[in-house]
Amino acid sequence: MTFDQVFERILKFMNRKPNGNYKLMVGTDSQVHMDRTIFITGIVIQNEGKGAWACIRKSIVPRKMLHLHERISYETSLTEEIVYQFTEEHKNRMIDIVLPHIYKGATFTMEGHLDIGSGKRNKTREFVQEMVARLETIGVEPKIKPEAFVASSYANRFTK
Repeated sequence: MTFDQVFERILKFMNRKPNGNYKLMVGTDSQVHMDRTIFITGIVIQNEGKGAWACIRKSIVPRKMLHLHERISYETSLTEEIVYQFTEEHKNRMIDIVLPHIYKGATFTMEGHLDIGSGKRNKTREFVQEMVARLETIGVEPKIKPEAFVASSYANRFTK
């Protein structure tokens, strides 16, 4: 699917129940294979408690990316790349769907999910501040494990 097709699907999903609590979430996970590294970016629109629509984008780097910082940074770059495609005009079109219903509790937020965690045993903890700052800079709410399920769970299942 093209980005425009994905965006139209998101709008269609939101228009079914314009008074929903919507979260647009984008996150990337990766897996090193024998001769390549596979990256999967998940794009999910969720109406909390009422369902979701999702799709993925697959990217392949034709080598083993063994350095963790390089891989995490590239995952973040792929997430940023998708987030950038949601221009102000795109965001305004999504907000316009819920806007007439905000007094009834309708909401819209956008999140960037990072497959990193801050736990003591997590090897990615030293990258949390850097990657979170990158997502904040582009105007999306960053989420890390265990809240970053689009990257750590949804996208993860397609990297194998």
